[in-house]
Amino acid sequence: MSTATPLLSLNEAAEVMGIAAGTLRTWRTQGRGPVGFKVGGRRVMYRREAVEAWLAEQEAATASNSSRPQDTQ
Repeated sequence: MSTATPLLSLNEAAEVMGIAAGTLRTWRTQGRGPVGFKVGGRRVMYRREAVEAWLAEQEAATASNSSRPQDTQ
C-alpha cells in the first residue's frame, strides 16, 4: 500500500513533474498540463494519479515521435 499523499499542491505537482511552479501555473491558465481543481475556492490541487498519468502520456507521445524517420535534407 502506498503512503504517498493522493493530493498534491501546485508546488508539489510541479516538483514531481520537474518544472517550475510558475510554468505549471501558466499551463493551467492555458488549459495545458494535468487537470487540477480548486479547493476552498482558491487553492489549486492535483491528484497524484492525474499528474502521473499526464507524465506517462507525455512520455508515450515523445517516444512515438522519436520513432518516426528523420527528415533528410
